[in-house]
Amino acid sequence: MLKKKKTPNREMNARAEKGCSFCKEKSIPRWEDHEKLREYLSSRGRVLPGTMTGVCVKHQRVMARAIKQARHLALLPFTVTE
Repeated sequence: MLKKKKTPNREMNARAEKGCSFCKEKSIPRWEDHEKLREYLSSRGRVLPGTMTGVCVKHQRVMARAIKQARHLALLPFTVTE
């Protein structure tokens, strides 16, 4: 009897294909780039996890710190009011 190969999840394929945008550009997330950091926030103003954004662990940590700095400088919102 032949064993079937397990097919990977769609999420895993999408993440593997996407890769870390900061690694590709060879850049570091900084608070000055608040427009780019806004892409990594949810509609409610929360930081999206790395599994959704495709950012590697190293840059995810740095990005979260940069978002917090931008929030304290009033470049990004802490919360979004509707």
